[in-house]
Amino acid sequence: MKPTLVILAAGMASRYGSLKQIQSFGPSGETIMEYSIFDAIRAGFGKVVFIIRKEFETDFKEVFGSKLDGKVAVDYVFQSLDAFLPGVSVPEGRTKPWGTAHAVLCAKTAVQEPFAVINADDFYGQDAFVKAYNFLTTACSPSKYAIIGYELLKTLSDHGTVNRGVCRVDGAGNLESIAERLNISMKEGKIVCDDNQTPAELPLDSSVSMNFWCFHPSVFTISQEMFDAFVKQHYEEPKAEFFIPIVADDFIKSGKGVIPVIQTSSNWFGVTYKEDAPSVQASLDALVAAGEYPDNLWK
Repeated sequence: MKPTLVILAAGMASRYGSLKQIQSFGPSGETIMEYSIFDAIRAGFGKVVFIIRKEFETDFKEVFGSKLDGKVAVDYVFQSLDAFLPGVSVPEGRTKPWGTAHAVLCAKTAVQEPFAVINADDFYGQDAFVKAYNFLTTACSPSKYAIIGYELLKTLSDHGTVNRGVCRVDGAGNLESIAERLNISMKEGKIVCDDNQTPAELPLDSSVSMNFWCFHPSVFTISQEMFDAFVKQHYEEPKAEFFIPIVADDFIKSGKGVIPVIQTSSNWFGVTYKEDAPSVQASLDALVAAGEYPDNLWK
């Protein structure tokens, strides 16, 4: 069975200020996620599942419906505040989504095969999808998930600080932990974090998570059990979020399995800030000019 690509597109885009998931960046009006879908299809993925908010449905179908028809199977699932709540109502005052791991859980009924998870607004590169496909079709199991690792230096923004999950990797190449580091930027040739954590300076080649994960569908059972406990513990906290690294950390530390860190040679870029948009467009234009992508992905 071909693996599925699950795209996290329910975010509120608060720092960017608009629905950047469906903004045009490519030379023929392509969104960033269309390059991910294109790379996934040519790597061998058989289905794409968009995780969105219900109110985005019409916009998403207008953008992607005709483009992907006949090219790959497509499904839409909705991340809502009441989804998978453990017998309780939505907390009063809660408007923020429950987080990325909850978003993945919302795809439970649409995915029965090994799958990859990515952000909608990040460019990951062809090499990353080829490596994800190879893992999902040859090595993924209930005791082995994976994460695609990126070089920290290749994930910074020229227009502000970024937050990154810095991976600690053991001698066998497996993930030991992810430390969320905040306010990362380049200063005088060094990468520094202004977050009152140590070390304040990070190696340029640190491996970081850009939220590109490879999972066996067994992750849904694990996630649902953990989400039940999370809601009970954080019910009164309107901004508490259930993130994928929380699930990954428990998977490792509880002895359920291992998560290899698969390094990619791909260059990452994305649109954390509106000021990033011109450089993203220039990067895509350069890739098209180099022949890595057609000037119209779906022609």
